[in-house]
Amino acid sequence: MNIQSGTFYWQTTYPDAPSYPALSKNLQCDVLIVGGGICAAQSAYYLRNSGLHVVLIEKNTIGSGSTSSNTALIQYLGERDIQTLVNAFGERYIQRHLQLLAQSIDDMEEAAENVSLNVDFMRRDTLYGASTTEDVEKLKIEYELLKKFGMNVDYLTQEQVESKYPFSRPAAIYSYRDGEVNPFKYTHGLIADAREKGMKVFEQTKMTGQHFDPDKDRMIISTSTGYDIHAKHVIVATGYEATEVHQDKKLNFVSTYTITTSPVADLSSWYNRTLIWETARPYFYMRTTVDNRIVIGGLDENTAHPDERDNMLPHKKEKLLQEIKDRFPEVDVKVDFALAAFYGGTIDGIPMIGKYKELPNTYFLFAFGDNGSVYGQTLAKLIVEEIVEGKSEDLALYLQDRPKKNSFH
Repeated sequence: MNIQSGTFYWQTTYPDAPSYPALSKNLQCDVLIVGGGICAAQSAYYLRNSGLHVVLIEKNTIGSGSTSSNTALIQYLGERDIQTLVNAFGERYIQRHLQLLAQSIDDMEEAAENVSLNVDFMRRDTLYGASTTEDVEKLKIEYELLKKFGMNVDYLTQEQVESKYPFSRPAAIYSYRDGEVNPFKYTHGLIADAREKGMKVFEQTKMTGQHFDPDKDRMIISTSTGYDIHAKHVIVATGYEATEVHQDKKLNFVSTYTITTSPVADLSSWYNRTLIWETARPYFYMRTTVDNRIVIGGLDENTAHPDERDNMLPHKKEKLLQEIKDRFPEVDVKVDFALAAFYGGTIDGIPMIGKYKELPNTYFLFAFGDNGSVYGQTLAKLIVEEIVEGKSEDLALYLQDRPKKNSFH
């Protein structure tokens, strides 16, 4: 699956990342994690102290898939507005969903502090601006629902936005204690930590087939190296490529674009170096990095064809650069990295855990959506809860047949 193309920033921040051998013998394990990106790493993190025998396989190298194009804005709010989610699922469901996402941000901060590698996690606030005056009323409804659900947010008027930033918006929601992270380092840090605690890691090892052995109650996974892994449980955390293993009608794809600029000499006009995004659709999102670059992405296009996606990159690159200049006119930067990538979502705006009868003991971690890093942390935790403890109270919220409005108890 051609999921991305262009030039990539995150790998340059960790040029001496560790490598791992390919699988060279048959193995037995309690849990097999398939994938070597951020969601696989998050699964490994929650399993690291479980006492279970865990194996992780990656078909290329760790962090080389969609993790490389992840802008890693760590937020609990997403492009699907809260009012729409409440209308579909009900208030109790969405309040719990937001609570789980907020807890996952805390978990990410704790994980970043516990691993030996500095993964550049920082708490950041978020400015979510109304793109037009017509969006103000919808933004007010969002704010009132968030306050009702106990989230830490303020409502900013146009004057308050202008007092903090060199640009104006008719209104904005200001969210506290979101975050940012280097997704490539975070992935490597979590996997290295789990490996130190006993997990076996293999690169250049692709899952090529799977079948269930009912006599032993185990999945048998065949690999590209010619060896098999017999696993009691399997977590398929291969990002968008998981759809090649099992398609689900609730998932869809568009194309998205990202640029990373040269370092900025002075970011003092960027209030608190907040994460920034807006109500306009297709939307964009902005953040800074520890070496004072600006990462901006978005301007999605409704195409899942790699050639069409890539042909739009030169135009999207210039448009994203102009979005920076429109908001921070005093900032003088050039584009150092630019990429085009597939972006997966769900039709109802809620990430998904796939459990299918034809693949027993197997969990598909579909952390699809604009907050994939936070979704992945949430779903990995719930999957591991069910594997280790035999039950997860919240896992049903994210199954492919999750409850709709008035059916959540």
